[in-house]
Amino acid sequence: MRLLKARQASPLKEPRAYLSSIARGLMIDQFRRRALEKAYLESLANLPEQEAPSEEQRLLILDTLERLDLALQRLKPRARQAFLLAQLDGLSLTQIAQRLDVSRATVERDLAKALGVCYRMRYADA
Repeated sequence: MRLLKARQASPLKEPRAYLSSIARGLMIDQFRRRALEKAYLESLANLPEQEAPSEEQRLLILDTLERLDLALQRLKPRARQAFLLAQLDGLSLTQIAQRLDVSRATVERDLAKALGVCYRMRYADA
C-alpha cells in the first residue's frame, strides 16, 4: 500500500532499499501500536468493571489513539510536548512557556499546529 501511495512516476532506483525502509517503518509502527495498546489496557484494568467500555468501544478508542499518536508524531517535539502538557497535565499557556523556556506566543503557535493536526485527523474521513 505504501508503495502504491507514493505514486512515483519513475521506476525505483533502489527497490530493495526502498522496501527495506518501508518494512522498518512498519515494524516501528507495530511496536508503537503495541505499546499504546498495552498502556490503554493497563489503564482499563484500574477501572471498576461497570465503567469498563464494551469491546466495540475499546476498538474505537484504540483506533483513535493510534491515529492521534501517528498525527502527533508528525509534529516537532516541542509542539507535541506543549500539546500534551496542555491536554494531559492541564497547564496554562504561561506555565507551558515557563516549562519549555519559550515565549507564550511560541506556545500558542505550537498548540495551534497541534490542534490543526487533531482537527484534520478528526475530519479527514468526513
